[in-house]
Amino acid sequence: MVDMQPPPFRTLDDFLLCSARFSVPDVRNLERWNNRIINNLLYYQSNYFTSAVAFLVIVGYFQPFQLILGATVVVLLFLVFVWAAENKAVVRRFRRNHPSLCLSAILGSSYLLLSVLGGVAVFLFGIAFPILMILIHASVRLRSLKNKLENKLESIGLKRTPMGLLLEALGQEQEAGS
Repeated sequence: MVDMQPPPFRTLDDFLLCSARFSVPDVRNLERWNNRIINNLLYYQSNYFTSAVAFLVIVGYFQPFQLILGATVVVLLFLVFVWAAENKAVVRRFRRNHPSLCLSAILGSSYLLLSVLGGVAVFLFGIAFPILMILIHASVRLRSLKNKLENKLESIGLKRTPMGLLLEALGQEQEAGS
């Protein structure tokens, strides 16, 4: 983790505006859709991180304690999941075969725990909404030739980027960069 490097920030034109191309993914080909999401997550990770932080700052301004509570719950549940996946073969196989179910389980468990603690609205708007927006953008954003070439070059150093580490924790490192 010492040699982890921040990925480059993509231009707003490439990310959202004129040169950006969007299309509804082919839901019949889940492997290709998953590949598009992973590669877009890797290519635009700095933009996604900046967008999520901006949204969290806005929500945190209005509800700082609830946001800290919600973030703590989500991070703790995620760490417990990663620990279980590393130490239990059954959980590791499930994580590799069903990554979206694992993410849903983490977010669902967080929601249930926060509903008991009273931070549901902050969880939904401060944590789950940015994740939803990132996944929607990564699903519908078509990859350009530059995106594909950059992903091939970056796939060599995949484990050195924050998104590469997150994808590895979710069991998706074998598909990234393809």
